[in-house]
Amino acid sequence: MRRLRGALLLAPSRHICTLSTANLNDMINGYIRNGRLDVARELFDRNPASRDIISWNSMIAGYVKKDQIQHAQDLFDQMPIRDVVSWNTILSGLHKNPERVYQSFLQMLSVGVKPSQFTMSIAIAALSNTELTVLLPQLHVCIICLALNHNPHVGSALMKGYANVGDCIALRLVFDEILVKDIASWNALIMGYMELGCTGEAHRMFEEMPERDIVSWITLVKGYIANKNLNRARWVFNQMSKRNVVSWTVMISGYVHNGCSSLLVGKQVHSSILKSGMPLDVVSLTSLVDMYAKCGDIGAAFSIFESMPTKNLVSWNSIIGAYAKHGLGIRALEEFEKMTGCGVRPDHVTFVNVLSACARGGLVDKGERQFKFMETNYGIRARVEHYACMVDLYGKAGHLEKAEKLIKGMPCEPDVVVWGAMLGACVLYSNLELGKFAAEEICKLEEDHPVACSMLSKIHGEKGV
Repeated sequence: MRRLRGALLLAPSRHICTLSTANLNDMINGYIRNGRLDVARELFDRNPASRDIISWNSMIAGYVKKDQIQHAQDLFDQMPIRDVVSWNTILSGLHKNPERVYQSFLQMLSVGVKPSQFTMSIAIAALSNTELTVLLPQLHVCIICLALNHNPHVGSALMKGYANVGDCIALRLVFDEILVKDIASWNALIMGYMELGCTGEAHRMFEEMPERDIVSWITLVKGYIANKNLNRARWVFNQMSKRNVVSWTVMISGYVHNGCSSLLVGKQVHSSILKSGMPLDVVSLTSLVDMYAKCGDIGAAFSIFESMPTKNLVSWNSIIGAYAKHGLGIRALEEFEKMTGCGVRPDHVTFVNVLSACARGGLVDKGERQFKFMETNYGIRARVEHYACMVDLYGKAGHLEKAEKLIKGMPCEPDVVVWGAMLGACVLYSNLELGKFAAEEICKLEEDHPVACSMLSKIHGEKGV
């Protein structure tokens, strides 16, 4: 039977006759696991009489995993019968579109399908950090009516939601409603308090935990780092009896992102890692690259990068960005060429770093070429940050007309960074007329922007106006 099943998976779909429901579902799932979504769909379409709800759900899940949401939605709309799994699958696929998640959730309720704990968790996560967070209390009421408020999984999602809206009281009430509190529930509470800046309460709850895992410790450390209390973070870190790669990476990243640019501190952290004998992975090594670059030791950053046995896209972006920030445009482009030569496909962050390197190094021709290749060679459409880099590139080189033309041709609205780059170039080359216009555009986006006002005053002063 196993040999027959393998043969069927390899056989061209045009030779497959009508299958039983069990065989159809088995083969659909097999093709999806092997990345052959197109063949799975052909099987699905050729066997309508054998399809059941599992067949439909499998195909929708396959499209969701491939981020082909419109295909998933079209198939979902054609379903003769939907169960809670069908709804959960499509809701998870729509998570980037909070409004559609909420509309689908309401539709699910209207047709009488009872949401599960996963349904509520998906809905809460989708609405968090959006304008629809005002609907969180309504979801909470729905959760209570469904008697899901005692569920630790739902409770953790709710706590994250209330932390996002800054409701400390509701955060604690949700925690208290959970009947059997697992470690994840405690961790969610501590994380919520930390996000709200209640570091003392977070630490107190940490001390009250009946048991802790490595995530509990890391949550506390990350919380102190997020609240810019590096000394306290390091104190907690030193209390950890068991440290793993993640905990070290968190500490390194904490120093980098909190502006701790002391080379001495960086070397102490690196030395502690080496003394621990902890084998470092690509993430932690990349964090070390970032740290040394932040401390100003680009040589050490490159040395660590070169010693990495495995490099991923983030690693390459890190070293290219490091060279860009240190004004080493040619070196940044050389690393970019090595990266693509190794078969690593760049993303939008890569090109922000590359274009930034060209701008800092005055490499106008190379910057123009990379800006063009970004879409023609890699299918990456320019975002506002890429345009900002190009405006900066043209501006620093004195090509103000090119910068102005680029801004006028942008498919998206220029932001403060774009106009700021334009204004900076106008100050550099004393272009009053264009500088005044750029400053006015900045003030439209951010009223009484201090930099815009000061730069405009400088232009007036140089022109004697």
